[in-house]
Amino acid sequence: MMQQPVSVHAGWLVGLAGASAVMFGAFGAHALRGSLDADHLALWHTAVDYHIWHAMALAIAVSMGSGRAGRVAAGAFAVGIVLFSGSLYALALGAPYWTGIITPFGGLAFIAGWIALGLSLRRMG
Repeated sequence: MMQQPVSVHAGWLVGLAGASAVMFGAFGAHALRGSLDADHLALWHTAVDYHIWHAMALAIAVSMGSGRAGRVAAGAFAVGIVLFSGSLYALALGAPYWTGIITPFGGLAFIAGWIALGLSLRRMG
């Protein structure tokens, strides 16, 4: 089975996910250090960690080609970054505590993404 090239949209999504993870990490390390307490900085750090790891997973999923499992993985990782990391960023910056209700849905998206990525890799081998 011949793999199709990465679409322009998928390439932009990967670039945006990775670049934004680096920017949020730098922002937290420099701009927020004196503004947030240790607990909120820890939340920010967790958000950045998951953001960058899943940006890399997104790049792998996108590079898998146009198979269904790879597309599902890529979409799930993108949704997970927005919901999981996004809600933690918001909480770290003082969003209402109920914003944390969103976080587990991002975690579920990450889990779905990893399962789909595993299926995509299995089909390649």
